[in-house]
Amino acid sequence: MAPQEGTSLPARSMQVARILAEAGIGGQVRELAESMRTAAEAADALGCDVGAIANSLVFISDDEPVLVLTSGRHKVDTTALAARWGRGKLRRAAPEQVRQATGQAIGGVAPVGHPQALPTVVDTALSDYPQLWAAAGTPRTVFPTTASELLRLTGGVLLPVGP
Repeated sequence: MAPQEGTSLPARSMQVARILAEAGIGGQVRELAESMRTAAEAADALGCDVGAIANSLVFISDDEPVLVLTSGRHKVDTTALAARWGRGKLRRAAPEQVRQATGQAIGGVAPVGHPQALPTVVDTALSDYPQLWAAAGTPRTVFPTTASELLRLTGGVLLPVGP
């Protein structure tokens, strides 16, 4: 299933597209034929390695939402990451907390386009790929990017998120 250029993207994806354009990011937001709520589904649809999918995961730490952009090839070790990042315990945000923090639903959370900027970590494993794919505000929209673009867009820090 190849990506299809969306002529009328959903409002949340249009907001992400505007932010990317304002930041000088060349990758275009694309709407896919089917929803891709998991990294494996996205990788299959895009014909790329699952590790090249940049998952946007929201956690709660020190009573505030934080964003972890992780490679689809592994899970976040919350204890190790909290220690590396110098934060309190990380726990997965509930769906309502994700929507409140980002304005977006789980499975489509973009790295940008949130009501306010979130403290962000970009997984060092994402640097292994010359091109990444990240959600663009809905489970059916994505955009191509790189680890360095994600760092610039989010003001995040580059840290390993695995064990």
